[in-house]
Amino acid sequence: MVSTAISPAAVARVVGIETEFVNLRGGIAFLPQQIAVVGQGSTASTYPLEKTRVFSEAEAGRVYGYGSPIHLAVRELLPPIGEGVGVVPVHILPLEDDESGVAAEGSIVPDDTTLPASEAESYRVVVAGIESEQFVIDEGDDLSSAVTKMAEAINAVLSMPVTATANTTSGSEAVELEAKWAGESGNAITLSVSGGDAVEFTITDMTGGLVNPSVQPALDMIGESNWITWIVNCLNYDDTDALDALDTFGESRWDPLVKKPLAAAVRGSSETSVATAISVSETRTTDRTNAQVNVEGSPMYPAAIAGAAVARAAVLANNNPPHDYGSQPMRRITRGAESEEWSYTERDAAVKGGVSTTEIKDGTVNLSDLVTHYAPEGEVPPAYRYVVDTVKNQQVIFNYDLEFNTPKWDGAPLVPDGQATTNPDAKKPSTAKAAIAQILDSLGSNAIISDPDTAKENTQAQIDSQNPKRLNVKSTIQLAGNSNIRSITNEFGFFFG
Repeated sequence: MVSTAISPAAVARVVGIETEFVNLRGGIAFLPQQIAVVGQGSTASTYPLEKTRVFSEAEAGRVYGYGSPIHLAVRELLPPIGEGVGVVPVHILPLEDDESGVAAEGSIVPDDTTLPASEAESYRVVVAGIESEQFVIDEGDDLSSAVTKMAEAINAVLSMPVTATANTTSGSEAVELEAKWAGESGNAITLSVSGGDAVEFTITDMTGGLVNPSVQPALDMIGESNWITWIVNCLNYDDTDALDALDTFGESRWDPLVKKPLAAAVRGSSETSVATAISVSETRTTDRTNAQVNVEGSPMYPAAIAGAAVARAAVLANNNPPHDYGSQPMRRITRGAESEEWSYTERDAAVKGGVSTTEIKDGTVNLSDLVTHYAPEGEVPPAYRYVVDTVKNQQVIFNYDLEFNTPKWDGAPLVPDGQATTNPDAKKPSTAKAAIAQILDSLGSNAIISDPDTAKENTQAQIDSQNPKRLNVKSTIQLAGNSNIRSITNEFGFFFG
C-alpha cells in the first residue's frame, strides 16, 4: 500500500495527509568525531566529577584550574587563536587526586657566585614550555631579591603548571616549585631559564610526584550508547595501570553490541632515545587502543603534546576519514634541539616498536606516523597498527548501524528470496545485500575501501536455519591504503651525439 495516512479499514469519505521525513542524502555519512580528555584538574580547584563539554581553553581553566593537565591539553584542542578542533566536541572526563597522591616539586636557585649581578639583564623562567613574565635582575640585586622577582614572574602567568614560592631565608634562598596537582605525572614538568647570561642558575628538576589517580572513574562516565572517537590521556606515558584500563575499555568498544570503537587513546612523550620511548609500547603488542606521540626533546608537558596530536588528527578524521595524518602541523608545540631529532632509521624503529612519530619541517613539529602499540608476532602487516585504519572501520560500522538499526528493519516481516509479497515492509536476504551494496559503493567512492565490486560479490545474507526471526549478513571489505611511503627511482644516463 502506497499510503497508510488513513487506516486501510476506514470507509467514510476523508482526505488525510501524513508528513514523514525521508532521508534522500544517498551515499554514506561520515562519523562525527568526539574527543574526551581524561586528566586531573588542579588540587586547589573544586570541579564536578562528571562528563562535561567545554568550548574554550579559558573555560577549562576556570572550571578545572589554569595550568592543570586538563587545561594544558585543552589549550591545544581549543586555543583562542590558531589550529584547534573547531566544531569537533571536546568533553572533559575529570579525575581527582588520589588520596595518597603527592605533588612533584622542584627548585631554581640563582648562583650566588654570580650575584650581585654585574649588570641589569632580563630573564624568563620556562616551565613545561610556558614562559613566565620577564623579570629583571638589576645590578646589585642579591639572592633574596632575585628569587622574589622570579617567583612573582612565574605566578603572574595563569597557565603555569606550578606554583612558585620565594624562599628568602638566608642560606636557603631558592624559588621552590610545586605542581598544581598530585601524582607521578607532575614529574614530567620541565624547567629552564632563558634570557641574559650574567647570572647563572641551578635547576633541580621536578621530582617526588607519587600515585596517579585511576582512570576508570572517568571511563565509566562515557556509557555504551555514546560515541567517543578519541581520548587524550593526560597521565605520564609509562603509567601502565592507566594503559591497562584504557586497553580494556577500548576492547569493550569493539563489542558487537556496543559497536563504537575508539580511534585511539593518545598520550604524549618527549624521549630522545628510541629504546626508552618504546620501552612501554613494545611490551603491549596486542594493544590496539593506546597510542604514544613522541616529540624528541620537547619541553612541553605530555598532555599538551597529546592534545595537539589529537587536534590535528580528529579534524582530518572528521572531514576526510581515510586520509592519514602525516605532515599535519602542531604549530604550538615547541621542538627540542636539532641534535635530538630522530633519523628515518630511528623513526622506523619507533613505529615498529609501537610509538607514533613526529618530524620537524620548516621549524615546525609535524605529525608523521600515528600508530597504536598493536604488533602481534607473525601478523604482517599488523591489522590495527595505523590509527587511520580504525577510523576507516568506524565509518563502515557507523553506516551499517545507520541502515540496520532503524524501525524499517527492526521487526520487519522476513521472507526468503524469490517469494512474492505485497507487504511493503517485508524484507528479504536480497534486500539486505542491496542495502550493503549501496553502502559499499559509497565507501569505495570516498576512498575508504578498495574494490567495492569484489566486496559486493562476496556479501552473503541468509535467514538463519535455526531461528526464523534472525537474518545473518556477512561482508568482506578491503580497506584502502595510504601513500605514506613514496618510493621513486630516478635512472639517468648521458646523451652521446
